[in-house]
Amino acid sequence: MSGSYRIMFDGQAADADLYTALVSLEVEESLDLPGAVQLVLPVQRSDDGDLTYVADQRLRPLANVAVVAMPAGSSSAQCIFDGYVLAHKLHLETGVTNATLAVWGQDATWMMNLTEKVREWVDVTDADVAAAIFAEYGITPADANSADDSPSHTESGHSLMQRGSDIQFLRTLARRNGKICRVACADTPGARTGTFARPRLDGDPALTLTLNDPESWSVTALDIDWDAARPTEVRARQALFNDATPEGVSADATESGFDRLGARALADFTGQPMTVLLAAPVDDGGELTLRAGAVLREADWFVRCEGDADAERLGQVLRAGMIVAIQGIGALHSGRYLVWSVRHRISADGHSMHFVLVRNAIGAAPAGGAGGLAGLLGGD
Repeated sequence: MSGSYRIMFDGQAADADLYTALVSLEVEESLDLPGAVQLVLPVQRSDDGDLTYVADQRLRPLANVAVVAMPAGSSSAQCIFDGYVLAHKLHLETGVTNATLAVWGQDATWMMNLTEKVREWVDVTDADVAAAIFAEYGITPADANSADDSPSHTESGHSLMQRGSDIQFLRTLARRNGKICRVACADTPGARTGTFARPRLDGDPALTLTLNDPESWSVTALDIDWDAARPTEVRARQALFNDATPEGVSADATESGFDRLGARALADFTGQPMTVLLAAPVDDGGELTLRAGAVLREADWFVRCEGDADAERLGQVLRAGMIVAIQGIGALHSGRYLVWSVRHRISADGHSMHFVLVRNAIGAAPAGGAGGLAGLLGGD
């Protein structure tokens, strides 16, 4: 193929015969779903009359499989998947013609999903809990995990009760904190990092996607949509166990706390706020403020862009969590985006990437044009 990739089983590189036989290889990584891999291999009768690959120990249940990609012209290897084999799908036809074996796996979070637990966490913050759980699986917590942390959960107020597997519990905590929870590797299989943090939206884009430049285009098509039916304000009210004040505490929010990837947030774009009410069991106003902000952070991504890119032409592997720029598609949609998910398709012919980008803002209004709903509806 153009560029190179490696498949590893239990830390050992696959042999040349497997690369030659491989029908297809797909990897998907996402900020809100587990990473996944699918290998499709041809099935034939072996010399002893058995079926090839079906009982291969490298593809046994819970065998470790990793995929490292490096496009041509790039010196940076990227471990785009590191996880475990979970399922086989064998297709057979008469005479074993056109027979295939599809092998499916999921990232290392699956090992955090094997046992449902009931346990109480006391005098710890949510980031403390994430660090402790990641450590139980030999996963290194990301440096950013302790930022924007929750208050400590005390026995005198609401202790933190876990009812479910470790990864289910962490994803629930992440959602109510407005954070991302995932486990991924950067360049070396086995060196896993656990993220329990808000996505970073500051800094320069890692690369620029170009659609219309006749010489240096890097994508062939883009589909962009926006959705205005999302909350832009939260009104939060809650009585407290440790405060007899009848009105309790309030925590209204009009900002998600994210850096903006463009000139106008959703409320600026529509000219009409959308308000929701929130009541949540908390111990103080700070925790209620955190919950209110989390609602807006989840609703923040009102612009979505999908497209396809070739790794060799792009010169880099797209990864979930990257900041990229798009240029040449008009003032409204050109600018910075967050890579939400990438589906890698790797074969002997090359490495293509179907990507989903999201954005929490839109470009500046045209000079002299109407803004908000009036501009959208053609009003004065």
